[in-house]
Amino acid sequence: MRFFLRRAAFYLFTAWAAITINFFLPRMLKGDPVSAYMAKNQGRISPEAADSLRTLFGLDDGKSVFQQYIDYWGLLFSGDLGRSFSKGLAPVTDVIASALPWTVGLVGIATVLSFFLGTSIGAFIGWRRGSKADLVVPVATFFSTVPYFWMGLIAIAVFSTALGWFPASHAYDKGSSPSFSLDFIGQVIQHGTLPALTIVLASLGGWILGMRNMMVTVLDEDYVTVAQAKGLSQRRVLVNYAARNAVLPQLSSFALSLGFIVGGTLVMELVFSYPGVGKLLLDATTAKDYPLMQGLFLIITLTVLVANILADVAYAVLDPRTRQMEA
Repeated sequence: MRFFLRRAAFYLFTAWAAITINFFLPRMLKGDPVSAYMAKNQGRISPEAADSLRTLFGLDDGKSVFQQYIDYWGLLFSGDLGRSFSKGLAPVTDVIASALPWTVGLVGIATVLSFFLGTSIGAFIGWRRGSKADLVVPVATFFSTVPYFWMGLIAIAVFSTALGWFPASHAYDKGSSPSFSLDFIGQVIQHGTLPALTIVLASLGGWILGMRNMMVTVLDEDYVTVAQAKGLSQRRVLVNYAARNAVLPQLSSFALSLGFIVGGTLVMELVFSYPGVGKLLLDATTAKDYPLMQGLFLIITLTVLVANILADVAYAVLDPRTRQMEA
């Protein structure tokens, strides 16, 4: 209990610091969203409307920065992240909610698949160290060193343009509208297969190499030798003793990967014209849409924190020594 309380206090403080920085950072930048919105709509915004917009964006000159900070927390607790002026003053929560499922569905599935495949393959290669299975490591590492945008362009040229197996861009066919029909789900799978495979291929080498090296280290530990001396099956020694301990350092990296799923893979979304959060963040930055940028940064930060909390819990469950050291 002491372990979990300490970690909870740490993450609560980290969340407060992240939200506070997220509030002050846009206000430290040159200009403000209202000025940018007025410059975009020259001659069509009256001074009274500008004052109303400043109140809407929480930039009322009649309030101190501290009062704006308190109001910001009140809006957060009510689920209000402001309004995006680059999206027709639509609520930021609605704008993010429209892009979030695409990123989580594509990058999330690809990241989880890459982790489990890479960890399983790395564990097997480490168990069979010195065999021909080691040849997989340099091949997978080579694909990890290839720039992602280059790999995406090659995948489009080969599998889309030359072979015609997969669409080259977008999340579904043009002219279709999102629905839960089998036809639309099939379109989403078809359009998402190529970018998902490139994500898996680009990140697989790191998981394989990391797990393989940890397995080589763990196999020299005394508890593995004792387990083998007891006559336990090779499969049980591999899964319950070697792989279980070797995977612990991988969990921290996996947690960070899960946290950054929400941030999306910007290059992937640009190459495949995919309507995810990464492309939305780029559009918001280009348009100087501070409320939308602020909302996206907040969602990404909190997601990383939650992923790290889950990793800490999983680490403590798999390795009781962690709880004892913290206590």
